[in-house]
Amino acid sequence: MRVSTAQFYLQSVQQMSSKAADINEQMAHLSSGKRVLTAKDDAVAYGTLAGYKNDLANIEKYKRNINQAESHNSLQEVSFAGAEDILNDIQQRLLQANNGAMSDEDLQTLAKQVRHSFNQLFDVANSQNENGNYIFSGYKTDVQPFSQQVDGSVSYGGDSGVRELQIAKNIKIPTNQTGDAAFMNVANAIGDFSVNYPTAPAANTSGVAVESANITDRNAYNLGAGPYTFATDPITNDLTVTDSTATVVFPVLPALPAPYVAGQTISFDGIDVTLSGNPLPGESFVISEQEDISIFATINNAIAWMEQGSVATNQEQHQVDYNTILEQLNSSMTHITSRRVDSGIRLQVLDSQKDRHLDLELSLAAGQANIEDLDFAKAISEFEQAKIALQVSQQTFSKVQGLTLFNYI
Repeated sequence: MRVSTAQFYLQSVQQMSSKAADINEQMAHLSSGKRVLTAKDDAVAYGTLAGYKNDLANIEKYKRNINQAESHNSLQEVSFAGAEDILNDIQQRLLQANNGAMSDEDLQTLAKQVRHSFNQLFDVANSQNENGNYIFSGYKTDVQPFSQQVDGSVSYGGDSGVRELQIAKNIKIPTNQTGDAAFMNVANAIGDFSVNYPTAPAANTSGVAVESANITDRNAYNLGAGPYTFATDPITNDLTVTDSTATVVFPVLPALPAPYVAGQTISFDGIDVTLSGNPLPGESFVISEQEDISIFATINNAIAWMEQGSVATNQEQHQVDYNTILEQLNSSMTHITSRRVDSGIRLQVLDSQKDRHLDLELSLAAGQANIEDLDFAKAISEFEQAKIALQVSQQTFSKVQGLTLFNYI
């Protein structure tokens, strides 16, 4: 068979190019330390590696989300810790104020101290993160959540949006607690109703107080029938309860009015009310539905109680108000503690999930390494063989291409 010079050159170049490509491929494996770089190297292993890499990429994303969630929840936990300290200080001032030996000046001083604590708590509720976003505004992070009105009351301007971040395939965790849930929606200490004790014409001189007032049967509860007025007959001291239309709801007909018996539960319209003390003839009070009371309203009531000083004309009612404020302040402290506990639980979950991700990451990385890591001894041997093959091809081409028929004449 005759081999033309052009065909010889073409075959030689192709062979040397193939050997050079083998060397380049071996060098790529050596420089990367990887056995599988493309699907051509090992199609099955390449597909398995794609799964490993996807899982590891997801873990990296989850770890970033965990760090972000930890930052948000840690900041809120610190804020709640500060709020706990402030409320504890206010409680101590209130306990100190309920002392007959305190002068008006002393009470005014305590009121100023509590006002200062109020302002501190207001600042805590309007806390911002490192980016200047308000942490208690819900989704409205650029809106200051709390503002104080002219009358001293506090209103909430955020929303009830709770942001979540995914920290595992099927696990999401909240990154914030909203301001209304944290500071405004504190459970009413006596239940589902607040009480208004009139000062005239039938002042509460007996010191009777509503100990609890709860809706116990929602089906029987007549929404919109309140407020309810409790009144004792000026002569017989019979107790009756009327709704907003002046309809008698207690006692329920055909039962007749009867004197109040200390400790009895007064039931009507799906509501149970328990009193402490015995109302005097002619006394009355009104209950209105109110399930939640804001922390700021409670502190304002404490300040007003202190500012009233020792000049209260009705000491019995003054003491009833004090007990109500103290109970509600205790409810506020319990509420803030529960908010702080929620943040702490979230941080524990995040810490635990982070450890699980680290363990899984190590396992996946080991599996990935077993498949794609290069056997350097074998790779170097193959690299040297490829070099020798290329050198032989080059030397053979160099010698053969120089031969002519004249060498043999």
